[in-house]
Amino acid sequence: MQGDPGYFGPKSMMWKVNKEITVLFGGARALLMHAAHPLIAAGARQTSFYQRDPWKRLIRTLSLQNSVTFGTKDEADESALRINKLHEVIKGKDKITGDIYDALDHEQLLWVHACLQISSIYFYERTVKQLTEYEKDQYHLENMVAAELVLVNKSLIPKTHNNLKKWVIDKSREKDFLLLTDVAEDVYEIIKKGPVPIHIKPIWPFIAFTAFNTLPKEFKEIYGIKETRSKIFLLNFNLKLLKIIRPMLPPFFRLIAPARWAKQRLTNNPSLKFKDKSKT
Repeated sequence: MQGDPGYFGPKSMMWKVNKEITVLFGGARALLMHAAHPLIAAGARQTSFYQRDPWKRLIRTLSLQNSVTFGTKDEADESALRINKLHEVIKGKDKITGDIYDALDHEQLLWVHACLQISSIYFYERTVKQLTEYEKDQYHLENMVAAELVLVNKSLIPKTHNNLKKWVIDKSREKDFLLLTDVAEDVYEIIKKGPVPIHIKPIWPFIAFTAFNTLPKEFKEIYGIKETRSKIFLLNFNLKLLKIIRPMLPPFFRLIAPARWAKQRLTNNPSLKFKDKSKT
């Protein structure tokens, strides 16, 4: 008996991209991009989530993506429903901009979705292999399933991956669209200092370095991150080295745990459950 392949299955672009452990680096980068949006920051301020448990906030950012990609349909739906219920109460008037923030607002939801997608694709291409435009657009179309599950209006999502990326950059260039709020400063310090589990600590300085230095220039300006020749050289050297050694690594060091569990579910253990760490 074969297990439930979920919404996608092993031949999908979602599996191909999201299974790579280096794509998780995109989670830290996306978190910095999320926090630079003052209304996303306002929602985070309401819940005090970054301050209370910054590691869990990063895990929650990635957990829905992993659940939708590698879980069964029931597991994906359950994860999305839990996030949607959490978002129902996150709303109010931002004390800094005076604008209304609402975690179920389409544009705010799309910002979170888009930043994670473009960061995931970025790190896949820098550490695994280049994707064709068709492959990136296929990933984009499949990822719309995840977007719909968390109530993003599919009809309003840009139609291609490059258009989604352009939307993020165009928005970030609008006057005062990005702001260095107290929440953004907290996230910067969290990524810099790395309050992470002990088994992550040895590689966290590298993850933080890549998260900071791969940000689009509009975000670097907000966070005061300076570009230097030495930083660019070190970044390119490390990512190139990672790309070279990746094929030599065993699956345990190359693929994320949910991808390995999903493979087992489809082959010899149909009852294996996705371990959603955002619950803990």
